[in-house]
Amino acid sequence: MRYLLKLLFGLGLLVAAQVPAFAYVHIDIDLSSQSMRVRSDSGVTYVWPISSGRAGHATPRGVFHPRALYTMVHSAKYNNAPMPHSIFFYGQYAIHGTNAVGALGHTASHGCVRLSPGDAATLFGMVSREGAVISIGGSPPGEAVYAAHHRHGHRAYAHHRSPDSGPALAYAPTHHARTLSQWAKNPVAQ
Repeated sequence: MRYLLKLLFGLGLLVAAQVPAFAYVHIDIDLSSQSMRVRSDSGVTYVWPISSGRAGHATPRGVFHPRALYTMVHSAKYNNAPMPHSIFFYGQYAIHGTNAVGALGHTASHGCVRLSPGDAATLFGMVSREGAVISIGGSPPGEAVYAAHHRHGHRAYAHHRSPDSGPALAYAPTHHARTLSQWAKNPVAQ
């Protein structure tokens, strides 16, 4: 019996020694208030104004991880516009700096999340060192969203209305279980 306990204890130490510690930057973007809350596992917290996608150019909602980081990129789609300190999180969507700081706090982009150049540089450095989890939620000002949940079989529906698109019917987002690789990157995340 003692041998078995020693063996289990030894295996537990071996497994614990192989699990690296993960520190993440938590980036919470609220499209309703056009703001970003950034908090690091090291205790640093910031709240910054942003500009998200204007009417007809929605910013994707959901939970994302950085896919690529570039100190400087120029938009091939929008007149070679500079995108300093870009953190790409979904397709061609990125969090990046902008020179249009007067528009911060209001929707103004083609779907990216814009920050002041200094805030973008600070965030870029944090994410480069620690990694990140990016959560985007809320509804941009001017987009009235109301939930009229109906039960139809096993699907919940939500009605969305924006001034440009008229009424539409869409599935409510569903929660997906995390994959094993997501768990391995951050076992304590929910």
